[in-house]
Amino acid sequence: MPATKPVLVLVDVQNGFVREQSAHAVPVLVDLVTRWQAAGADTVFTRYFNYPGSPFERFFGWRQLQSSPEVDIVEALKPYAEKATAIVDKRIYSAFTPEFDDLVRSHGWTDVYACGIATESCVLKTAVDAFERDLTPWLIEDASASHAGPAAHEAGLLVARRFIGPGQVIKVAEVRQPGGEAASVPDTT
Repeated sequence: MPATKPVLVLVDVQNGFVREQSAHAVPVLVDLVTRWQAAGADTVFTRYFNYPGSPFERFFGWRQLQSSPEVDIVEALKPYAEKATAIVDKRIYSAFTPEFDDLVRSHGWTDVYACGIATESCVLKTAVDAFERDLTPWLIEDASASHAGPAAHEAGLLVARRFIGPGQVIKVAEVRQPGGEAASVPDTT
């Protein structure tokens, strides 16, 4: 089996997206990224920035996430973002901006573990874009949530299973150790 090089992508865990319906994912993400970074593996955080005249404003009438504090990464994850391989700012659903594409190439990442907010949009689009770039996509369902609630989260998981494969939607307990040797991110406690 060829060697894999994973990256954990924490998608848009920003103040403007963390609400009652999605806040439960934050402690799961903190635990996951703590262990991932302790194992010495690469992490990327994304931040979505809306802008005047964006498609979100034009088609949805949505004008949020244009400035701080809405665009800021949630407080619980800021220390991990500061230690991340990169923070990628984006104006699209996917993490796959030209900057992120360059990071994938330069780091040789083969597996993209996507998690964060929102399952049915930005996390899903990141996983699908990884699939379409011939990378191995993983969507971590219990480390993802939707600020639109559980029905939107479940819809995202359903579509992900159809788009990237049913076995590619996993739980935190199924995440392969960075380096690919064993199941589950190592417990460093």
